Amino acid sequence: MNDGTITLPWLVIRQDDNGNRYRVGRYATRGEAQKIADSLDSRGHKQLYWVERISPNGSSSAD
Repeated sequence: MNDGTITLPWLVIRQDDNGNRYRVGRYATRGEAQKIADSLDSRGHKQLYWVERISPNGSSSAD
């Protein structure tokens, strides 16, 4: 990064049993994000967790 900023393009998203979606966190690597999502998912709650990548234009897509 030439401008001194840190890029965190990987998101962990949570969807609750009512269909509401929330961003849990942003991470530098897909592996790091997936580890968090798996850890949260293993708790056995009714929420669904997944990983998305933020594209350069700022939108996210499931990966």
